[in-house]
Amino acid sequence: MKVYFISGLAADRSVFKHIQLPSHCEPVYLDWIPPQKNESLSAYAVRLAETIDDNEAFGLIGLSMGGMLTVEISNRLNPVYTILISSIPSSQHLPTYYRYLGALKLHRYIPISLVQKAAILKRLFTAESAEDKRMLKAMIRKTDVQFIRWAMDAILNWKSTRVPDNIYHIHGTHDEILPKRFTSPTHVISKGGHLMILNRAIEINKILAEIFTH
Repeated sequence: MKVYFISGLAADRSVFKHIQLPSHCEPVYLDWIPPQKNESLSAYAVRLAETIDDNEAFGLIGLSMGGMLTVEISNRLNPVYTILISSIPSSQHLPTYYRYLGALKLHRYIPISLVQKAAILKRLFTAESAEDKRMLKAMIRKTDVQFIRWAMDAILNWKSTRVPDNIYHIHGTHDEILPKRFTSPTHVISKGGHLMILNRAIEINKILAEIFTH
């Protein structure tokens, strides 16, 4: 079975380097495509999914923003498995302060360079390995500014309340970007942060192995 991966904002397929699927699963990575002007998250998901072969059974795994796209794709293509990691299954699970930010359109005045610098500085206080910190910093620096601007707007204006059937949601109790108190995960990793996919991969892989045997 093919399992399609979608990474988070300002990240690429490298963030999944520690993830191991059961032997009967074939990982396929969906790379970002340029967004169209004023394109919604839902419309972007439709275009991103064009390379998915839904004539055979498949699964989806989405990280952070990639999880939101996974929800949109799942509601259209009906995969066997829909798995979110450090993400949310509905726009109603966005933290309240994000929704206010979107409603007031204040995010449009935030310099993207400041967002990138803050993300890089944050690596000084996170638990990733030195190698993974270097990888993350490189990804953040090379991310297209216009893509980040579009993605922020698309996420804050996301309108989706339909949660796919048979969804699996892995979330950390210490997620600082999408706090657990705003959502209802099916699997919880104690003290896991937003990027626990890098430093808590052993636990995530164990959960994935259990999911793919159902």
